[in-house]
Amino acid sequence: MYQLKKNQQKQRVKILFGVLYMFCLLNITGISLRPVYTVQKPESEAVSEDVVVKEDTEVKEDTEVRKVALTFDDGPSAKYTDQLLDGLKARSVKASFFLIGQYANDHPDLVERIKKEGHLIGNHTYNHVNLTRLSREEAKKELIETDRVISNITGEHVAYMRPPFGAWQEDLEVELEVMPVMWTVDPLDWTTENVDEIVNKVVTDIEENDIILLHDCYGSSVEAALRIVDILQEEGVEFVTADEILLN
Repeated sequence: MYQLKKNQQKQRVKILFGVLYMFCLLNITGISLRPVYTVQKPESEAVSEDVVVKEDTEVKEDTEVRKVALTFDDGPSAKYTDQLLDGLKARSVKASFFLIGQYANDHPDLVERIKKEGHLIGNHTYNHVNLTRLSREEAKKELIETDRVISNITGEHVAYMRPPFGAWQEDLEVELEVMPVMWTVDPLDWTTENVDEIVNKVVTDIEENDIILLHDCYGSSVEAALRIVDILQEEGVEFVTADEILLN
């Protein structure tokens, strides 16, 4: 009996020494028996960071200013140009007017007002003709006569012009010292009286430095123009005259 207890004690001692040896071995190799916990950031904090990043992006976008030019052909109109000028003045917007010579001659008061209120005045020929269908001399006469009428009212040479239908004779700008001004956005406002249609065609895909073509000889176009200004100004768009776009 005594011998059995003695053997059991020896066995326990061996087990104890074995356990101690194992602990020592683990410490020497740097292996830890402590459980390892991964600390995760609360979901609320992660969402908060996303919100901050989004807000910073939105602030940056809001600081970007797009400049576009609003231009009007075929005026001045005794019926609608005054209405348009009133609306632009109320909104502190400057536009560009490409005038037909015979209408400018008939309404010098409107030409004078356009100039006085800081808008750009351009040449749109005397009779609204396709310049490419005229001889060189006839085309020059259309532009020179319009320049004469407008300069007699404003006291300044008309440095910019828009050829009707976008049809331009090559190198004519060199001879007459004028710069042709085309367009990038054309809602074809002269084909419809649907104001919503005109507005949507312009505001949907407007981009930086776009030049918008409209006409101040139609009531629907004037109404659409002012609505376009209201919508785009709300989006932070700045309206400038066409020369600022071309020379920028």
